[in-house]
Amino acid sequence: MRKHPLLSYSRAMCMTAGSSRLVLTFWAFFLTSRLLWSQAALPDIDPQNDPSSFVGMKLEELFARFGLPQTVHAARGGESWQDDVVFVYGEGEFFIYRDRVWQVGIKSMYGMKVGDAKAVALLTLGAGAKDEGNYLLYSIAGYTWPVSLRVNIEAGKISAMYVYRTDY
Repeated sequence: MRKHPLLSYSRAMCMTAGSSRLVLTFWAFFLTSRLLWSQAALPDIDPQNDPSSFVGMKLEELFARFGLPQTVHAARGGESWQDDVVFVYGEGEFFIYRDRVWQVGIKSMYGMKVGDAKAVALLTLGAGAKDEGNYLLYSIAGYTWPVSLRVNIEAGKISAMYVYRTDY
């Protein structure tokens, strides 16, 4: 009866108890660090096209950057002070309060996009995401005012995403 070559190889490569623990420790560290890295380090966004940087733009800056909007419409809030004028561009919807952009409706950010599963957003945003059931909130640091990303969820999928000033 002939022995299978893999059986012979596995016996030749037998490890001692100490070395097998070392290998298991290495793999545990490697897999844990990959998981932590993937949740902690969001993909880099070109500062020129970072939707967060659009928040706070003055109308003059918005027109200089994107030109005239494709369409303009009103967005009614629950109360009259929550009404907005919305400028629609290919890059997204820009919600205006007085003379500045306070919110931007976007189609994609950090590698996730409208239509992706909620799990994609949770994995992308990691521990920083606050799960509120039908939406996720994620604070974005590095701006003069507080900025957050809101990811709306319908039927288990991303239905809309907004970057906005939380102090409005």
